[in-house]
Amino acid sequence: MKFSSIYKIPLLLFFFITLAVSGQIKNPVKFKFTINELGDNQYEAVLNATMESGWHIYSKDIPEDTGIPTDYKVSGKNIELIGKFTEVGKKHEEFSEAFGGKIIFYSNTAGFKQKFKLKDGTKPGDVVAEITYQTCDDRVCLAPNTLEFNKQVTPKGAAEEVKTDEKTTAKDSLQPVVDTLGNVVQPAVPTAETQKLDPKNLKIESINFQKPLTDCGTGSSKISENYWTYLLLGFIGGLIALLTPCVFPMIPLTVSFFTKGNKNPAKGKRDALIYGFFILFIFVLLSVPFHLIDGIAGNIFNEISTNVWLNIAFFIIFIFFAGSFFGYYDITLPSSIANKSSKAEEAGGIIGIFFMALTLVIVSFSCTGPILGSLLGSAITGSANVPMLLTFALAGFGLAWAIVFGLLALFPQALQSLPKSGGWMNTVKVVLGFVELALALKFLSKADLVSKTFFIKRELFIGIWIVVAIGLAIYLFGLIKFPHDDKKPKISVTRKILGILGIGFVVYLVQGLIPSDRPKLQLLSGILPPLNVSYFHDEKDGILGMHPEHDFFTAIELAKKEGKPILIDFTGYGCENCRKMEEFVWSEPDILPILQNDVVLASLYVDDKEELPEDQKTKIDLGDGQVKKVKTIGDRWSLFQQVNFNNNSQPHYVLLTPDGKVINTPVSGYMEKEKFKKFLECGVNYYKQNK
Repeated sequence: MKFSSIYKIPLLLFFFITLAVSGQIKNPVKFKFTINELGDNQYEAVLNATMESGWHIYSKDIPEDTGIPTDYKVSGKNIELIGKFTEVGKKHEEFSEAFGGKIIFYSNTAGFKQKFKLKDGTKPGDVVAEITYQTCDDRVCLAPNTLEFNKQVTPKGAAEEVKTDEKTTAKDSLQPVVDTLGNVVQPAVPTAETQKLDPKNLKIESINFQKPLTDCGTGSSKISENYWTYLLLGFIGGLIALLTPCVFPMIPLTVSFFTKGNKNPAKGKRDALIYGFFILFIFVLLSVPFHLIDGIAGNIFNEISTNVWLNIAFFIIFIFFAGSFFGYYDITLPSSIANKSSKAEEAGGIIGIFFMALTLVIVSFSCTGPILGSLLGSAITGSANVPMLLTFALAGFGLAWAIVFGLLALFPQALQSLPKSGGWMNTVKVVLGFVELALALKFLSKADLVSKTFFIKRELFIGIWIVVAIGLAIYLFGLIKFPHDDKKPKISVTRKILGILGIGFVVYLVQGLIPSDRPKLQLLSGILPPLNVSYFHDEKDGILGMHPEHDFFTAIELAKKEGKPILIDFTGYGCENCRKMEEFVWSEPDILPILQNDVVLASLYVDDKEELPEDQKTKIDLGDGQVKKVKTIGDRWSLFQQVNFNNNSQPHYVLLTPDGKVINTPVSGYMEKEKFKKFLECGVNYYKQNK
């Protein structure tokens, strides 16, 4: 069974992820907010948009299930709206193949107007205009954005009100100012002696991470091994994809074309190597949309990776991929795309070779799409540096194909040693289907953790994986079949060995169901829910019996009272490396006592979606009257980390004195126990000797 339009689901998911990570601070749209007096106590709130060349924003009248319509709202004190808002400018209409429908948008300029009157014509009115919009060009879309503008309208003869409310003025509340280029500019603040700690103040003047009080050789270093890890993962994924029925039969045909179809063998081999290079080039090209726009907002990747709905979407997509691998349907690109690419091969020469490589990538999408989707999902939800991780992963994937095709072209006699096509290739696909099922649960679990519903306990997660592993094992032993399997399959020695390994994995998982004071299943650390999300524990039990503070300002006061340094742990509910640190580094007998007795632990969750109390919500001035709202606890700690420590990765560890001075150089990421121990002992010992 084929679904002719189902291919849109993973493609649109890829499209929206691409637009989301493409940037927010560097905005190609500039707004100007004005208020026009119309007479007879009527006014008009006008928001004019100017777009850079090639960019556009959608109309409010865009059809459903296409783009995101622009929404303009006006409200405020002493304000009464007259009618609905209107749009001004030249509308453009065109059919979008991506959305399968007509879209309506504005280019270059657009205006949005809302009429209103003052309820009391003798008093000033506070006008608040809010616009929600999406910006796109021919290559990429930016994440939907919401901006707020404020102005006061004063009727003739009325005195203008002077505002002193701290929470409505970013500079007065000591919030950092972010200009339109994304540079953080700090407003003038009181001295450390006079500054009072206030939850609305995101910048703590005493903090200077660049000049710690001491350094014991624990300075943080850039973690580059993740890049090579993703290159290796991509390479392995590429090798696995070569074994699928969409790709494997094409290997001898393609290599033979270059080695035998050319009168000049040397030229044939050269063309084959060029063909391999183009395969690598095309896969790397898929990551380009993530690099198109500079000035990416520092916390946008975290917002994406911990977005509840995105993780649920990935869960659904991975289940969908699994069904395809099981053989219940095919995920295919439109045949017209492959036909156009195949026809372009007739150009000959290097251009023809390029389109041969492109055709291979397109027609193999049925098998490679889910594997590439897995790499995409892993990179998106696993790290903040998404573009580079994707580039390395896709480069590894393409490199595996390039090497195989290139080497076989140089040594065509090796074709004889390749196994013949057959039912074993479908076995590879079905095994990948079980893997996709297991990975899908990881995304649902992350959504569960971030939303704080805690339905998927650690034991339930392990139990589901046990069921999946048992299903894989009995399939490998031939006890169950899928649509494309042979009716009477021969169970090879390899299948039996893999089936036994599957049973062994089940035995490994079972130990995770047994209550224990020590963490287990280290291989799955970071994938499983935290230790305290368990049927045998309560989420309120804390981490390893500890109860960290989740508010920096509360931790400061406690540190002053107890005379201890503060260990800030920038973490997240969806942070895999944070869980690995907690379960297999923090739990060590020479680490845990330090955390329990010598520091005040402040675990600040940058992905906490709980809204802040109204009196703690803040606004950050982006310039030109544009204001960014900080509404959730996660917003606060994410921005707090960036402003004070110029870092947006998790885990990130900082040791502070009770008066807010950085003791030693902060460290980031998962690290070996000895490095973390050295970091802790350095800071704690220095504080004890100098307090």
